[in-house]
Amino acid sequence: MVISAPPDRRNVTEEHLPTARNVHHVGLTVPDLDVAVAFFVDALGCEELYRKGPFGDPDGDSMARRLDVHPDATASLAMLRCGPTTNLELFEWNAPDRDETPTNNADVGGMHLALQVEDIDAAVSALSDRSDVTVLDGPHTNEDGPTAGLTYVYCRVEWGLYLELLEAPASMPYAEAADDRLYGPAPAWTHRPEQSE
Repeated sequence: MVISAPPDRRNVTEEHLPTARNVHHVGLTVPDLDVAVAFFVDALGCEELYRKGPFGDPDGDSMARRLDVHPDATASLAMLRCGPTTNLELFEWNAPDRDETPTNNADVGGMHLALQVEDIDAAVSALSDRSDVTVLDGPHTNEDGPTAGLTYVYCRVEWGLYLELLEAPASMPYAEAADDRLYGPAPAWTHRPEQSE
């Protein structure tokens, strides 16, 4: 199989998204903020940075205008630091039209959080010991293509989150043809990049 290099996307210009610098956070709606925060802190070692709410607009429609939710919706949120550089914002909503059915991986809007680990068997063992996590079939190793050698397994947290664990070999086929920063691990989960002045 021939792996072709993707187009060079490093030359992003101001015409794309003026003044953009980085991804600040990823947001996720959860059914119960306390339960979700406890999972991310206790099971994954994330750090809770702050909480906010509940907030809403009981006399107006700003929630609909600003956030595209029911005008009577209220929300509480928690901001977490997961690993060296990822901020994760968890929202718990109270809204008259809220759909409480968790999305499936194939549903539009479905999502998962992928964590790179050094030892997938040890990580799977730790999550398997939890009563709130179901480890799906695997781990499996990709045999060919741009991710040949990558080992992965999906897990489902009882409140609806899909979590992927992946272990990457020392080098990946895509690195021969593309920017090798993709999937590059940090020195450690607790590593914090130095602040530039």
